[in-house]
Amino acid sequence: MPTPDQDVLEVKPLKTLAPMFPAPLGVDVLNRSTAPPLVFVAPAGQFPWVFGSLNIPAVRSFAAFGGQDASGGKTAGGGDQDASGGKTAAGGDQDAGRGETAAFGGQETGRGESVANGTPNVGASATGPIDATPISACKSTQPSVISLDDDDNDDDEPYGGNQTSASGRKIKRPSHLKGYNISDGLGTDSSNGTKKRPKTSNRKAATDNEISLMPPSSDPREVVEVLLMTFEALRRRHLQLDETQETSKRADLKAGAIMLASNLRANIGKRIGAVPGVEVGDIFYFRMELCIIGLHAPSMGGIDYMNKFGDEDDSVAICIVAAGVYENDDDDTDTLVYSGSGGISRNSEEKQDQKLERGNLALERSLSRKNVIRVVRGYKDPACLTGKVYIYDGLYKIHESWKERTKTGINCFKYKLQREPGQPDAVAIWKMCQRWIENPAARGKVLHPDLSSGAENLPVCLINDVNSEKGPGHFNYITQVKYLKPLRSMKPFQGCRCTSVCLPGDTSCDCAQHNGGDLPYSSSGLLVCRKLMVYECGESCRCSINCRNRVAQKGVRIHLEVFRTTNRGWGLRSWDPIRAGSFICEYVGEVVDDTKVNLDGEDDYLFRTVCPGEKTLKWNYGPELIGEHSINISADTFEPLPIKISAMKMGNVARFMNHSCNPNTFWQPVQFDHGEDGYPHIMFFALKHIPPMTELTYDYGDVGYESRGVGSRAKNCLCGSSNCRGFFS
Repeated sequence: MPTPDQDVLEVKPLKTLAPMFPAPLGVDVLNRSTAPPLVFVAPAGQFPWVFGSLNIPAVRSFAAFGGQDASGGKTAGGGDQDASGGKTAAGGDQDAGRGETAAFGGQETGRGESVANGTPNVGASATGPIDATPISACKSTQPSVISLDDDDNDDDEPYGGNQTSASGRKIKRPSHLKGYNISDGLGTDSSNGTKKRPKTSNRKAATDNEISLMPPSSDPREVVEVLLMTFEALRRRHLQLDETQETSKRADLKAGAIMLASNLRANIGKRIGAVPGVEVGDIFYFRMELCIIGLHAPSMGGIDYMNKFGDEDDSVAICIVAAGVYENDDDDTDTLVYSGSGGISRNSEEKQDQKLERGNLALERSLSRKNVIRVVRGYKDPACLTGKVYIYDGLYKIHESWKERTKTGINCFKYKLQREPGQPDAVAIWKMCQRWIENPAARGKVLHPDLSSGAENLPVCLINDVNSEKGPGHFNYITQVKYLKPLRSMKPFQGCRCTSVCLPGDTSCDCAQHNGGDLPYSSSGLLVCRKLMVYECGESCRCSINCRNRVAQKGVRIHLEVFRTTNRGWGLRSWDPIRAGSFICEYVGEVVDDTKVNLDGEDDYLFRTVCPGEKTLKWNYGPELIGEHSINISADTFEPLPIKISAMKMGNVARFMNHSCNPNTFWQPVQFDHGEDGYPHIMFFALKHIPPMTELTYDYGDVGYESRGVGSRAKNCLCGSSNCRGFFS
């Protein structure tokens, strides 16, 4: 509840408010006319040479406050921003007297926004008549522009083709996005516009290739997962190319621009409530991911809203991102006190009170309308010093609002949101896991604090909160594969001669050449794409242990727990969020002689390189989108490796990973300590972003593959996924 020194907001419905017009001192400016209250005022005063009169095209483009403001589109008061700092929201929530652009939904914005840009709404002189025209009389086409946040561009202007700011200055597109047509609105309901092919090498991408990236299924969840997988893969590939060329551009913006230009997006148009294909608890690492799946349109703005509520012209909030820029209280997992937008400007130290307009007004109207609002909460990424993890926490409703003075001395709007009951836990699980990481003793139902007995880098808890079983059958915990013959008797691995560490783009690095010319991992240790074989640096290399090409060989780096499932025995999950492409663990056991293995036996812990499902095979980026040749492997061309590993008597945490027809991990052959490619290390990587406490699974293989000579006894599948095949090998 507001304290006595806090003001309770008392906002009347917008249609009852009469417009205010500037006038000389001492003159009553209250317009008591019965004309439509929403008006278009031809700005003059400070910038008469920009807007002119209604007969000038520059003025017509300003109609309905849909164009840029007189300051060239820069943010006023820093509104609706997140941690990226001070820039205008991408295609929406732009606090420059623009409100929400036509790029996201194409709705008008509006009400009273001419005051926000600081331009007096007066005529040629202060004493002259006010030139005001009802909004409905202004027939102009709103520009369709996608504005992407970019750290290299301090001007918060959208960069569409041949666009100019309100001050007449030509808007430049960042150099790293030249060649991508991003003029089509993200989320617009119209499909009349035609898309141009990206220029340069991107023109090679054909429509058939773009369509092939999308799953044939109409399942919204599958569509969203494929889009996110494609985005992240494109981002990793662009980051790899940028590192080779020693540039530091935003790979996430490049990937987003490519997908928008290729019309690879979901849930076009704005909506109140849940978004098809997006589940409570889903995690994201970039704001652009929220955009392409239709969860939250602005790539930087904290408040997403629409200007229609049913048949009424009234703005309501539909989604907010609490990213930590403002003083938001989120200690309670079911209650969020959210600070309004504005009052912060990165380009100047001037601070000003927040205004009840745009996103703030939409939140206030949602309090009256009582509509649900999607909430995304941002937290520091535990695996990256400068990164964030965004968690979709479900639907909330605003229960009260007030105004209070912040520590910085400005008046700030506060909105108290309460989580709707009956939803799965999301942020609550995140915070619970963070407590366990800080103090593992806080984890309940523990059968053993460390199943590995210190063999792993981090303890592996054994948990059973389902039944009274005391643990899995006996086995010896090991962390290295036991080969049929000593490593010294195997073919040696030809290492590199790099000094210190291997560097991207170094053509003299033998390990990079083994991997096709590029180092297989990003600077943060993410696998860029799935390969027939990944070659890491090993003992035969001259580079140091800190080389970026030494990832999987360093062992488990996340907090894992073995837990009892309800119907599939023991399983494996993580306390940490896992990013797509992250290394998880190795499948460790004893290599079995191919001539002695009994494929129809009772060894449920036998790993074979059976062809995985289509989803795993298509994990790679869409190279056709950037003019590269496809490197995907089909089930028809897949060739198994002779290696077979049994973890029945000895193994590690990987032996507890269950099968799923919709897996979240995949196996990748990796070599570093010997040169016999038929017997590599089997490493598991994240197929997609994996929230904490989500079971880790991989595809054991399709039973249809046995017809090609592998042989298998089909087992009933209990994965429960929507695309379950019913059996696995």
